[in-house]
Amino acid sequence: MLRTPAGQRRLEILEWLKDPAAHFPPQRHADLAEDGVPARAVAAKLGVSRRAAETHLGLLTRIGLLRAKRIRRRTYYRRDEVRIAEVARMFEKGW
Repeated sequence: MLRTPAGQRRLEILEWLKDPAAHFPPQRHADLAEDGVPARAVAAKLGVSRRAAETHLGLLTRIGLLRAKRIRRRTYYRRDEVRIAEVARMFEKGW
């Protein structure tokens, strides 16, 4: 997942979501820190289609590194810090 160009993009997404206010514009119906960032904002930052961004975000959500939250008609994504810490510990122990 991390040794491909797509994996590098996913790492960038995770890095941006550490401090979403520094990397994404404010949202009208959601708080960046509390609710997360919509796929269209991630797509704009990556320079890809919304569908491509949703593919990356969906994978990160399925493996548990992101949490998804629906607000109105959009899904907002934010990091799951507990799960990320668990994964980091697994790698440190030589998984």
